[in-house]
Amino acid sequence: MHLDYKAELNPEQYDAVTTVDGPLLIIAGAGSGKTRVITYRIAYMLDKGVAQSAILALTFTNKAAREMAERVRHVTGKKLQNLTVSTFHSFGVKILRREIHRLGWRDNFSIYDEVDRTQLIKDCAREVGFRMDSFDPAKAGMVFSDVKTGRKTWTDDGDNYEKVYREYQAALKAYNAVDFDDLIGLPIRVFEAYPEARDTWRDQYRYIMIDEFQDTSLQQYRLMRLLAGDNICVVGDDDQSIYSWRGANYENIINFEKDWPQRKEITLYRNYRSTTTILDAANAVIQNNSSRKPKDLKSPHEGGAAIEAYLPANEVEEGEFIARAIKEIKLRDGLRYDQFGVLIRTNALTRFLEEGFLAAQIPYRVTGGTSFFQRKEIKDVISYLRAIANPDDDVNLIRVANVPRRGIGRRSLELLSEIARARGCSMRQAMQLVRSDHTVEFPERTRQDVDSFLSLLEFFREEMKGRRNLALKVRKLVDTIDYWGYLVAENQHSDKAAKWKFLNLESLIQGMDTWEKDPDNLDPTLYAWLNRISLITRDDQDEDEGGKVNLMTIHAAKGLEFDVVLIAGCEDGIIPHARALEEGDGNLEEERRLFYVAITRARKRLLISSCRQRRRNAMPVDCSPSPFLAEIPEELLSWREEEQPLSEDEAASAWSKVHAMFGSGASGPGG
Repeated sequence: MHLDYKAELNPEQYDAVTTVDGPLLIIAGAGSGKTRVITYRIAYMLDKGVAQSAILALTFTNKAAREMAERVRHVTGKKLQNLTVSTFHSFGVKILRREIHRLGWRDNFSIYDEVDRTQLIKDCAREVGFRMDSFDPAKAGMVFSDVKTGRKTWTDDGDNYEKVYREYQAALKAYNAVDFDDLIGLPIRVFEAYPEARDTWRDQYRYIMIDEFQDTSLQQYRLMRLLAGDNICVVGDDDQSIYSWRGANYENIINFEKDWPQRKEITLYRNYRSTTTILDAANAVIQNNSSRKPKDLKSPHEGGAAIEAYLPANEVEEGEFIARAIKEIKLRDGLRYDQFGVLIRTNALTRFLEEGFLAAQIPYRVTGGTSFFQRKEIKDVISYLRAIANPDDDVNLIRVANVPRRGIGRRSLELLSEIARARGCSMRQAMQLVRSDHTVEFPERTRQDVDSFLSLLEFFREEMKGRRNLALKVRKLVDTIDYWGYLVAENQHSDKAAKWKFLNLESLIQGMDTWEKDPDNLDPTLYAWLNRISLITRDDQDEDEGGKVNLMTIHAAKGLEFDVVLIAGCEDGIIPHARALEEGDGNLEEERRLFYVAITRARKRLLISSCRQRRRNAMPVDCSPSPFLAEIPEELLSWREEEQPLSEDEAASAWSKVHAMFGSGASGPGG
């Protein structure tokens, strides 16, 4: 397949694709066709006779590596068995399979996942005589990771985990195992101690390309530095460096300039994604960062809708506003739900947005975090309510039978399940049989536990009948089962985690209270509430009718784009995040880069909301808009003071479009 590179690429992209020899730094602005450049550059090298086996392309996620390999296959029409497109960590495994024997491991080593690693850390702490009641394996794991990746040394930390770490390292070797951090650290050790091994790999991979270069850590840079000759191409955007908390170092671009002073540099500044309004806002914001390479993104999409900013009274109103805006824009512009991205700084902000989607019956998915209604503590209480509402709901009954622990453990549930199977009845009926019929074989002590569990469900089934005080009754249920005591027992190393989970339950109950007191709610019963939230747990909802709204953190949205982006919680203390600012001087610039990434996800429309008040620890606190909002030029912003419904003409026009699409079967609102 012959490619016409000049016709397919703009001048800067063409220059980047056809510069094959020598060090090359490509600064790729948001939406500037970075993946296209990498794909075509690999195709161009293959066209010029470079062997597949001589090319190494590194990126950050398995998904990105798969997509890149697929795109190269599609563009070239070739089978690419010998091309290496990989994540850094997968490439580390490839090196270690051939070289780890040099460090005293056997080639068939195991890679420990987080569960194996945590267990080994606990075992090692016991081995060196650590007091286990004061030992937090998760914290120790984070310290070990910081030491292995060079972010900390033991003298910096002054931590008494060093003895455990030495034991842990020795145990890994004894078990012929490595952990995730070793997949970069050990290849560096091999290459530094055995130059002949390094030279073998360097001779093979004569052309190296690294994607998302601003996200590389200092360790990944060291590995690349050991491996790369002069034919090294790195692609990145310092303005999108948002991962310093996991070791990424945007200064690697500066390190690259120092280590390869003869490099060529190309900036891709044409953004094919966003309107000029959105880009002008993004440029104006990011120019306030001093540690960056200057670039000014340009777009062929002239003009575009003004950026809408809204100041809702509180997070409940914010959720309602965002749901309403999505419905309006979807109808007015004929969009699908999956063309909307709702972006938040932290996963803690999902709850009221989800409430807003629920009330408006908007299907959504939470990406890069956990839906409020999928958090364990919330699912536990909802499972209790479902088991109370429906005596034959086996799934939810089994889920809460031993939460909090009450003696109905795995073995008891297996016995109950056998009885249910033998009698052809539900688990609830099997429990009632065990309670009332002592001829049914069952451990006597557990029989009493089953009896008290059934009594609890029966009591609350009576309690929950009627239309009043549902929230109060749910709070009483949470107190009766002593869920707080259960949380404390489950989170012994973190009082903060127990409190956070309990506050989530408080939040659920407050939401229920608001819902049942809504004058428009004509059926404030437990059954109606459960039906309402069942929308969330249906995985197939509306997939054929335009998918789901994407609700995600800004970090999770990097690399994605949406026709309409809504940034929620754009308040001082959230964007920029107060905790991030406490942790270091450079973090204000990283928080601004995060806001820049959020803005540049939008293709056509951008809406930003900032609450005047938000609840913190169940108390309303006054909020002020993010200082980053003030960095957007005033002429690009349109302030929405209140709800702006569709005018009658717009509504009629939108509905006539619907009629035209579906024939006369569609009816108007409320029909």
